[in-house]
Amino acid sequence: MFASTLGGVPGPAEQATEQDRRDLIVSVARELAEAEGWAGMTTRRLAERAEVDVGDLYRHFADLEALLAAVAVCAFADLAAALAQAHSQAVGSPEGVWPAVATAYLDFAYTNPEVYDAMLALTPDLALGVDGVPAAPRAVFAELRAALTPLAAGRDPDTLAEVGWSLLHGVVMLTRGGRLRPEGQEDREALIARRLLRWP
Repeated sequence: MFASTLGGVPGPAEQATEQDRRDLIVSVARELAEAEGWAGMTTRRLAERAEVDVGDLYRHFADLEALLAAVAVCAFADLAAALAQAHSQAVGSPEGVWPAVATAYLDFAYTNPEVYDAMLALTPDLALGVDGVPAAPRAVFAELRAALTPLAAGRDPDTLAEVGWSLLHGVVMLTRGGRLRPEGQEDREALIARRLLRWP
């Protein structure tokens, strides 16, 4: 983290670029949210954790919604990279890509629940696959689509990707909410990854 100025000597925060400061605030917000939840997020708490002035927060983000959107876009980029890596590392036939990508998606969602909420529950304007939103959410949709296209067999790849995303998101939220049988978790995920989206 950047330190503040002590004794009139510029510290790392003062030497940082504005983009560095913005990136720092986003990174610390992600860490703080995962540790303590979004409900407890305050500008003072975030400024203390990031070791920046409250004014720095408002210079980069007008309000909490703007900060949430920045965190979400950054996380979408990370998720897209994770899906792309899973795709590239999938071995065997093209049909093996979707299970790898689905597993990477679920791993990300379960490992980063608060950030996942910022991406898909707290920022409704960041719709996957929709024109006019930042590139990162669209990149996630593109990775899901690319993984499912080999399974399309005449079906519309965009619709198939929407169904695949819906299945993944649904199982994440229902599992986190305690609505599904814990003992069925592995079977549910295997069914989504290996059977439900295949052509009969």
